[in-house]
Order: sequence, then C-alpha cells, then structure tokens
Amino acid sequence: MNRSKPLSKALNKNLINQHNWKELAHWQEDGFYLLETEDVANIPVRLFLTAKLLDEVEDSIYKQIVNATRFPRVKAVVITPDVHVGYGVPVGCVLVTDSEHGAIAMGPVGYDIGCGMISARSNVSAEQATFDKRLAFNREVMRSVSLGAGGKSLNFGAISEREFNNIVRGGAEYYVTKYSAKIDHSRAERQRIPVHDHWDIPWGGKGKPERGLTQLGSLGSGNHFIELQKELNTGNLFVQVHTGSRGFGHGLATNFFELAKREDPDKITDIDLGYFLPESKHYHDYLNGVAAGGNYAIVNRLIIYEQVALAFKRVFGADLELIYEISHNLVQKETHPDYGSVWVHRKGATRAFPAHHPALKGTIWEPTGHPVLIPGSNKSSSYILRPQPGAVKSCYSVNHGAGRQLSRGEALRQLSQEKIDKEYRQAGIVVNNDSHVPLDEAAPAYKSSEEVVNAVVAAGLAEVEHELWPLASIKGN
Repeated sequence: MNRSKPLSKALNKNLINQHNWKELAHWQEDGFYLLETEDVANIPVRLFLTAKLLDEVEDSIYKQIVNATRFPRVKAVVITPDVHVGYGVPVGCVLVTDSEHGAIAMGPVGYDIGCGMISARSNVSAEQATFDKRLAFNREVMRSVSLGAGGKSLNFGAISEREFNNIVRGGAEYYVTKYSAKIDHSRAERQRIPVHDHWDIPWGGKGKPERGLTQLGSLGSGNHFIELQKELNTGNLFVQVHTGSRGFGHGLATNFFELAKREDPDKITDIDLGYFLPESKHYHDYLNGVAAGGNYAIVNRLIIYEQVALAFKRVFGADLELIYEISHNLVQKETHPDYGSVWVHRKGATRAFPAHHPALKGTIWEPTGHPVLIPGSNKSSSYILRPQPGAVKSCYSVNHGAGRQLSRGEALRQLSQEKIDKEYRQAGIVVNNDSHVPLDEAAPAYKSSEEVVNAVVAAGLAEVEHELWPLASIKGN
C-alpha cells in the first residue's frame, strides 16, 4: 500500500551532477534555463534566472532542486528568480504534480501557509510624507497592530473556537459580511478557499494551532512588514503589507508533518520532504488544513489593512484604496494547457494569471489579468506587475519577492548596526519608531529586486505596472 512517505535523504547522498550542474543549465530563447542533468532525469526543470542570478545562487540549491523532482508523479518544476535555500525544496519553487495520482507535498507549501501580500494606493503626494509624518505613521500603526513572533491581536481579540471555525472556513467572504468591514473582498485573490464540512481542526499536538485564536490582526516577525511607499511615476503614497497565517498555519503544518512521520516512520528520514498520496488517510485532511490556513492568512491581512488604513487617514487625512490581496505558500488544483489537471505548489512563489485565463472568468480581472505584488527589501524598489500570456511557461507563477542572499545568521555576523542605521537615515527611510534596522532584514541580506523583476519581464511572464520606493518600514523582529 502506498502511504505518506517523504523522500529520503539517502536519495541525494551521491548526486551525479552536484559539481557541474550550472554548466548543464542551458539557456532557452523563451527566457529561461532548462536544467538537464542525470539527477533530475526527464522532469522538466525551468530556471527563470538571469546569468548573474544563476552564477550567484548557492551551489547547495541543486540538492533541493533535485528533491523537488523526486516526488511521485511530478510534471514540472519551476525555479523563480528570487530562489534561495529553504526546507527540503528551495524558496522560490513551483512544484506541479498530477492531480489524480500525484503527491501533495508539504515542504513545497511550508510552515507559513498562505503567507502573502496586500497593496493599497492613495491620492496623497509623497511630498506630504515628511520625516515627522513618516514617523507618525509608523507609530500609529504600531499602536494598533501587534508585532513580533508572539504578538497577539490588539483589536480583534480572542474568539471562540466556533467563531474561529467560521472565519477559517469562510475567509474574506465571511469576515467582510459578519464584521461589516469596508473592504472590497473581490480584490482578494481568493475570497474563500473551500474547506470540507466534515473536517476538524487538529487542535493541540506538537504544533498547537490554537495559538491562532489570539493572533488575528498581528503581523509576526521575520520578513513580514508594513511599508509606506512612493509610487515613482505618480509620486503618490502607496502601502504594502506582508504577513501570513501566524501560529495557526505553523501549528497546522507542524501537526501534519508529524502525522506523515508517524504514518510511515521507516521511510521518513527528512521530515521537510513529507508528502501524502491520495491513498493516505491524511491526504484530504492536509488539503483542508492548507485551505483553512490560507483563509486565516487572508483574513489576517484584511484586519491589518483596516488598521493601517485608519492610521493612514489619521496621519494624512485621506483614504487608502485596496489594489489587491494575494497569497503564496499554497497548493491549489489548476488546469495547465501542457500538463492537464494538476496540483500547483507555490513555495515562495506567486500565482500569475494573465487576461482571459479561465480561472479569472467572471471576475474584475478577466480582461486584464490580476495584479502581482512583489516586495523588495525595505531599501529597494517593490513592484506591482501584470501577468502576460508568457506566464504559461512558468506554470502561471512568478517570484514572491527579491529573495535572500545572506542567511539571517550571516547578516548578523557580517553587517554593522551603526553603518546600516546610518545608511537608512541618509536614505530618509524611517524604520519602526526608533530607526533601528533589524540586521537580518536589512537591504544587503536581499538580492537586487530590480535584477529579479528584470528576469520576469525579460521572460515575458509579466510587465511592470508600478514601481514603489520605501519611505517608512515596520518590521516585527
């Protein structure tokens, strides 16, 4: 009987092409490298990188790319230009598996289920964002949005398990209707991801997903942020928010990793490479867990956005208009013209459906394609893109950010706090309420967002609609 059985580390102990894999990445005129090595066999692996990005990417990423090709019934693997080492598979990886017989892989979804972005704009000129007002904006937001790994909701409060179930099953549709939120939820990429009625949240366990009961409307830590920005063409103020499913999503992922381990302990040597096949008793439960975590993340972003919009109005006297809300770190069933019905896992990657994609039929985005929100570091440009028909080459996916080039540990070891703080002050970028930049989130820890987006545009996956420059940054470290 085929049960849940993660890939073994032993599969990758003796990779044939570890030493020369970059030489075996062959440039294609369609704007990507096709990786053709003995280790990936006949699985198509497309690297949407520039020559510079390929040269600079860690050699150790190869093992994780190979990992992505080894899941049952893999159809294709796409590597996005922000790629860097993750858990089991790279961050910046799209894994496509057969929807009928293929694996649902957990590593290619990750722990922060449904992490994603919100972007909003205003008619306020950036000239009004003086230093004092940038600082005031940060302070207003920080009064109403809890930061940090253990942050709790400051406005939404703890809720009952029954109401929590309504939220994680109903997503944006339920939240906007029940709480009279003044948000156009049609601008959420997924207003609600369906969760089966029979599914129960796996409370407790090692993961303790009940942590999420008190965390709705909190930012978290790591690369999550709230940022006040200047749109470079119009000169108007924009805002972006990046956060996910907090302790709820992390707890769900942890519990399902543990279930996979217990289901087939003899074959699990690397928990990050766990997967479920359709025959597994946990297969549908995990899919429901991903849906619930994704719905939580969507609502979490909307709650934070409401507080950010209120802070913006208090400081600048004007309203924000929601542009879009979008997720990454999900697995969803889609249809691809080359691969048919598939499960698309996007780990640190973002959906990119162009105009007239069947999934957009009947939405406001059908004639144009939906926006794609790409953050840079908090001292480089962020972008709003519009998908193009060429996105079919990347399984309708692009990067989700600039991508790290220094690990958190290396950033702390290499960077000078005094020097980084001075550089940000000179650039006029206000960080939190003390201008003390978290070193593991400082600009040198990230790749060039311009280089990364150029790779996407050159490959015909998307075009730039807005370029945004940071003025004030809020980080929860």
